[in-house]
Amino acid sequence: MKNKVFIIAELSANHGGKIETAIETIRAAKRAGADAIKMQTYTADTITLDSDKDDFIIKGTIWENQKLYNLYQEAYLPWEWHAELFKVAKEEELVCFSSPFDKTAVDFLETLDCPIYKIASFEITDIPLIEYVAAKGKPIIISTGIADYDDIKLAVDACRSVGNNDITLLKCTSSYPAPVDEANLIMMKRFEKDFDVKIGLSDHTLGTVVPVVSVAMGATVIEKHFILDRSIGGPDASFSLNEKEFTEMVTAVRQAESAIGNESYLLTPKQQSGKAFSRSLYVVEDIRAGEKITEKNVRSVRPGFGLHPKLYKKVLGMVSKVDLEKGDRLSTEFLEGKIFL
Repeated sequence: MKNKVFIIAELSANHGGKIETAIETIRAAKRAGADAIKMQTYTADTITLDSDKDDFIIKGTIWENQKLYNLYQEAYLPWEWHAELFKVAKEEELVCFSSPFDKTAVDFLETLDCPIYKIASFEITDIPLIEYVAAKGKPIIISTGIADYDDIKLAVDACRSVGNNDITLLKCTSSYPAPVDEANLIMMKRFEKDFDVKIGLSDHTLGTVVPVVSVAMGATVIEKHFILDRSIGGPDASFSLNEKEFTEMVTAVRQAESAIGNESYLLTPKQQSGKAFSRSLYVVEDIRAGEKITEKNVRSVRPGFGLHPKLYKKVLGMVSKVDLEKGDRLSTEFLEGKIFL
């Protein structure tokens, strides 16, 4: 079987402004079966400007009419928490990493030995940032929620230009929550073909159907927003899974992995034993020595211990050397002459 899908619980803004909540979320992610916990490393000042101009007012999303600066002030994870959260994740045997949103965040995360870097969908056009991140030589995961072909190619080329080929592209729909009918998971295979990268999913749909289907499309990574309890509130609460839901997703993903299996015609022991219930040639009326085999006295029936049914036409007209009873397996040793395949 291929390597297991790497399942990431995205902490994002689901901490309610309390480090205790963030710590318990990490522990809950472990209980739910996640392989990793991911954070986002920015401040309102490193990601946007404190401006009231119309360009900086959000339109057309669940954060309608909020100012970008205020949204990120509410959502950001304090940098002074990071070291403790990395420590807790290590204690829980979870991989802990982050999405940096500027060079200062990368430099800070390097002091914490961040093992993987994630480029968020809206940062895929920030080629200088991608080059800076990729130059650290760590695996890099890139979400593609707002990207067309040229955007993705620029980002992938930026990684390779600094010698980093450990790239995973995540199919992502940058809508919060995202409609299932816009998931377009078939593009994962296209990413693999066009860019020669690993593929996965960053999912903002409600529920777990899309992550499970992504396994069949070849996902190596699945990222899903995770929250202790949606009553905590916050910008991402409405499209985040709680512990029970995330656990159900992990279970379903692991079952999907098992169901896919390997490309092989070799039968499992259970399948091989099932051959006993297949068809084969049996005597259905008593046959005396010297009598011919006919459609009346031999048929293809279950079980599968007699001659293969492919020989049926060849045995018709042959003569039995022995007396045979109804229910006897037909065998070449009972017949005069040879069967030529």
